[in-house]
Amino acid sequence: MNRMLRLVLPWFTLALVAVAAAALRYGMIEPPAVANLCTANGGPAWCAWRQWAVLGFLSYGYGYAALTAAFIALFWRHPLPAWLAAALGVAALVLYCFEAGAFALLVGVLRLLRAQADSLSPGPQHRPGEGEVQHQP
Repeated sequence: MNRMLRLVLPWFTLALVAVAAAALRYGMIEPPAVANLCTANGGPAWCAWRQWAVLGFLSYGYGYAALTAAFIALFWRHPLPAWLAAALGVAALVLYCFEAGAFALLVGVLRLLRAQADSLSPGPQHRPGEGEVQHQP
């Protein structure tokens, strides 16, 4: 995998997670028509999934998952737990668990940036001719 793709892919997938969480919130949870359809007797089969999604934020499950991932990312210095903390943080932020989601998103993004910065090879420290001692006139 080339270097640019390795740097951009985590951020692109975080954006996809945010779009998916927003689609779940604004397409399946908030519309009153969907809520009325699911509360009626014999609603569609996908209403059980909607109910689990609603129970996830009512019980603060998304927030607890995001906090757990953030604490793992703090102690395990690897890009995967950092990305997971950021992804769960943005999902929790969109799905009504904003305190824990904001904390996990911040920790995950900062850890991911640090992991990416540490993986880059350092460039030349000085330009040619720089760092040489000049004689006094």
